[in-house]
Amino acid sequence: QVQLVESGGGLVQPGGSLRLSCAASGRTFSSVAMGWFRQAPGKQREFVGAIRRSSATYYADSVKGRFTISRDNAQNTVYLQMNRLKPEDTAVYYCAADGFSTDFRAYDYWGQGTQVTVSS
Repeated sequence: QVQLVESGGGLVQPGGSLRLSCAASGRTFSSVAMGWFRQAPGKQREFVGAIRRSSATYYADSVKGRFTISRDNAQNTVYLQMNRLKPEDTAVYYCAADGFSTDFRAYDYWGQGTQVTVSS
């Protein structure tokens, strides 16, 4: 079992930055790959990026070059640094554990989500 708690969401102006955190507990954090997804109202859950145990990363084209995923195994935390935010980045952001895939069905554990709103 892995429990995940996201934090760091909020309201930001276009072009601004936010850093989301996902704190994990339970199973040994360093042994699992992690992912970030987002879901806007009326849309399907969308892959944002993922990070392996080795810290190798993979991103969706829509965020590549603007978002960065990192992990701190000592703190059992994975981060999503979001720069140059756009209104279309507005969504509820979720972290997920135990998968390295663009398909949300590959992940076994999910956090409760944190709202990110990009608006002037």
